[in-house]
Amino acid sequence: MARDFPTAPQQIEAALMQSNAETLKRLIALLPIGKPRPTRKADMADAILTHLSGPPLLRLWERLDETQQLAVREALHDPGRTFRADRFSAKYGRLPRGRKNVDAYSRTPTTTPLRFFLHPSARHSDAASMIPNDLAERLKAFVPPPPDAKLAVCEDLPETVRQKRKKYAPKGKKTEYDPVPLIRRDMERPALQDLFTVLRLTDGKRISVSTSTRRATAATIKRIAEALHGGDFFDLEEAKPHSWSKVPGAVRAFAWPLLLQAAKLAKPDGAKLALTKAGRQALRQAPEKTLRELWSAWIDNNLLDEFNRIDSIGGQFRGKGKRAMTEPFYRRDTICMALAECPPNRWVKFDEFSRYMRAAGYEFSVTDNPWTLYIGEPRYGSLGYDGHRPWSLVQERYIACLLLEYAATLGMIDVAYVHPRGARHDYSGNWGADDLDFLSRYDGLHYFRLNPLGAYCLELTSDYTPSAPRASSAVNVFPDLRAVSARDLEADERLLLETWAKLESGNVWRLDFDKSLSAIETGSDIGELRDFLEARDDQPLPEGVERFLRDTEQGAGALRMRGHSVLVECADSEVADRIMNDKQTAKLCLRAGERHVVVLSRRENAFRKAVHALGYGIASG
Repeated sequence: MARDFPTAPQQIEAALMQSNAETLKRLIALLPIGKPRPTRKADMADAILTHLSGPPLLRLWERLDETQQLAVREALHDPGRTFRADRFSAKYGRLPRGRKNVDAYSRTPTTTPLRFFLHPSARHSDAASMIPNDLAERLKAFVPPPPDAKLAVCEDLPETVRQKRKKYAPKGKKTEYDPVPLIRRDMERPALQDLFTVLRLTDGKRISVSTSTRRATAATIKRIAEALHGGDFFDLEEAKPHSWSKVPGAVRAFAWPLLLQAAKLAKPDGAKLALTKAGRQALRQAPEKTLRELWSAWIDNNLLDEFNRIDSIGGQFRGKGKRAMTEPFYRRDTICMALAECPPNRWVKFDEFSRYMRAAGYEFSVTDNPWTLYIGEPRYGSLGYDGHRPWSLVQERYIACLLLEYAATLGMIDVAYVHPRGARHDYSGNWGADDLDFLSRYDGLHYFRLNPLGAYCLELTSDYTPSAPRASSAVNVFPDLRAVSARDLEADERLLLETWAKLESGNVWRLDFDKSLSAIETGSDIGELRDFLEARDDQPLPEGVERFLRDTEQGAGALRMRGHSVLVECADSEVADRIMNDKQTAKLCLRAGERHVVVLSRRENAFRKAVHALGYGIASG
């Protein structure tokens, strides 16, 4: 949120006296004062002061139209008693008449009764409009607080969105639009699986990172993308339509290695990532708890400024531009607070969420100096020029990056998007943007939905209850463990069946014991499979399927991983016997054959000290 406020004039008299005589003359003309009217500046100020106290002030308030009254209500209850035009416009979709400040250099001034309440904080036309302290105290007696900002939500998604066919339409020709199908990705269940996938890739030293940036290499990103459930959001092998074009590239596969490092679940070991002690514990911990820890750690991390990923905007990587960039923590924290306002399990249009953030005061800055950011060329393409919609080009892109690349990757939100090429045109009027197919790889995000996992990660709920896949397709379940769908399954339904069953042909699946055991080992709940099948089959589950579910659940819990161990080879069986017969060493190891003992890794140091007391050392190799 904005934390710095302009300084308001402390008294109405000071505010009036800093206005020029022409302004006061126009204000006097709006008052019920008979002729001759005062002409000296001090006399005019005194006359106005008389009407800004007692009953005349209430009558002036009643002369304001509805929008002007809303402007006063917003300013009066603003922490700095300032009228914030951008926030007002986002909240109400309009601006009040007479909001423009007037100074000595104005040629065509417009003065309305609103000018009695909102006074410029300085003697120039761009100064913020504010309510002086003493006037504010009088207004509090009868001016109500403004209504709260509201966030529009929807129950269901449209199948398509309208997308402008061309960036520029010939003069006089109506802009043409094409219907573009939305790509829907429910991310809750994939994230629960992807967490263990990426942890195991890390444990197997399969993730290579740059020693300087700690970002994954191109080959590693491709490997991760192939291992993720459903792949990344975009095809990494996508062909460019033109030689100068860009492709979106990786999103989820790029984020995972950084998320693990931010939470200290993994750390560089040379050119590879290796699991830390906390990372190994995460392999045995409920995945939703780890995902919540990952989100919390990402909010505070300094590994990456997400705005760096909008690489079409230059000026942010060195010199004055780099120094002007704000701390990402404050931006993430502000977006996090706004995200917590979204009702769970309701779709929110991304543009509506951006509007709501401004209307509700969840504002932030990416840079303290927008003149340092540019598209194409630093001078002509600078984002500091008026009319370049800095919120849309800068803050909105940052919000989309955080949501799509990090919140969605962690399974906190479900998303609906299109390919970014041609998805937005708000940057097309900028110098140097003609050849850009998209400003950022996140331009295609249209809708998102906070799911139960997201509510849990944002600490809106203390417990996590997984959401069930939508029952959109009928499934017949047979005693031989086949599950046959009457029609094509939705993406989230296929994803659940892929976790527990093998696809035999078309829409025929067969429950698989090995896949099911692996799913339970990685944190999945077989109760989800039971609920899925029972919700889609009108008949009770066959006895063979019930037996499969019972045996799988019992078999998965038959063994429990208690930690990693070290195998120690003894010189002969007599050494092994002495170790197992000694009171100190016997409790630190287990016999494994004639000449071997097994020691838990966490007890290795204690075991070394104990065998030293027996006169034995442990050679390496």
